[in-house]
Amino acid sequence: QVHLAESGGGLVQAGGSLRLSCTASGNLVRTYAMSWYRQAPGKQRELVASITNGGSTNYSNAVKGRFTISRANAWNLYLQMDSLKPEDTAVYYCTAHQWETGSVWGQGTQVTVSS
Repeated sequence: QVHLAESGGGLVQAGGSLRLSCTASGNLVRTYAMSWYRQAPGKQRELVASITNGGSTNYSNAVKGRFTISRANAWNLYLQMDSLKPEDTAVYYCTAHQWETGSVWGQGTQVTVSS
């Protein structure tokens, strides 16, 4: 019933910025937090940032100080990425965490940072 769609990925030079968007649809009443994950080729999935319904945020050490997660409303999640580095290159996934039901994943959006 919950569907997530990421957008905003692309190719950017090192030091540049991108803003990822996640648009949610369906029944979101059981969602208590949302997250951004990423996975680079040859590496395991990594939690990038998360935000609770109350607005509490957490970031991985790799992106802390450079990325900002925000949620405008129940339907729109964002990840502002500044000072991008080549090691940020990955597929980025939006995730909704729901009570009882579990987690729902988006299809992902590719972010490529060139040197």
